[in-house]
Amino acid sequence: MASFVSLVSLVVAAQQGLLAGQQPTTFRAGIDLVNIGVTVTDNKGNLVTGLTAEDFLVIEDGRPQTVRYFAGGDGSGSPAPEMHLGLLLDVSESMGDDLGFTKTAAIRFLNTLTDAADITVVDFDTHVRVSRYGQSDFARLIERIREQKASGNTALYDAIGMYVDGAAGQNGRKIMLLYTDGGDTRSAMRFSEMLDLLKASDVTVYVIGVLDHQTQASKSAQRPVLQQIAEATGGQVFFPLSVRNLDSVYEKVLAEIRAQYTVGYVSTNDKADGTWRKIELKVNRRDGRDYRLRARKGYYSVYKKP
Repeated sequence: MASFVSLVSLVVAAQQGLLAGQQPTTFRAGIDLVNIGVTVTDNKGNLVTGLTAEDFLVIEDGRPQTVRYFAGGDGSGSPAPEMHLGLLLDVSESMGDDLGFTKTAAIRFLNTLTDAADITVVDFDTHVRVSRYGQSDFARLIERIREQKASGNTALYDAIGMYVDGAAGQNGRKIMLLYTDGGDTRSAMRFSEMLDLLKASDVTVYVIGVLDHQTQASKSAQRPVLQQIAEATGGQVFFPLSVRNLDSVYEKVLAEIRAQYTVGYVSTNDKADGTWRKIELKVNRRDGRDYRLRARKGYYSVYKKP
């Protein structure tokens, strides 16, 4: 993944070695797959389950690909790949009024999502702190969240970069849930650099942006930023009208995670040139229904020196 490695090198210089290069994603021993998390809805926004591998058409740079691995959120297909969850919590000073309720809602969400192999918590203000917990460490994880206090500025982009870098060594599904109330005010990483890191990863991002305390100008500036973060990965952004709506938003996120399909293929383009490969997915089913798909738009191929 040359483009990704060179980008990381650039970011390392800016962040004094915080990030490192990633390795190509592997799903099963001996098989390098391009893996894609896919969410399918109908024209009313209802989640669609029950599709099979034969229902998906995968096109890379205009060329059809053969699906080699498939798992449905409803248990169809191959056994679902191991899931890794990243929980990114904005604990900057502007979160002070809402942090108590935010922590409670996050704990409720984690109590419901018990099938994650591990949970990486990234809490950020002026600084970024990262810890990974297994299900056996759940009590320590909850205590970590409860101890959070609001202070400092917002290093949002650095926090995302730190999580993506750590997730690179994990095999399987990678879901990131980001909760923030505003824009970045501290990061060494630029927005464009962070967005390229996300595009090069196989993380699906769900963003919860609670902007009810922001000015109209801030809301107008921050909404498209948070939307781009989610859409770059095939995820979704939610803007609850109030922090009190967090529980219902978390329920929607949980439903999406569980309904997500995993589609994997080995590219017919075997050039290890580190270039960007565009992916297009379609539902190949003639039943009169209008399907809407959300997935990442592409990936960077592996790079090997000639």
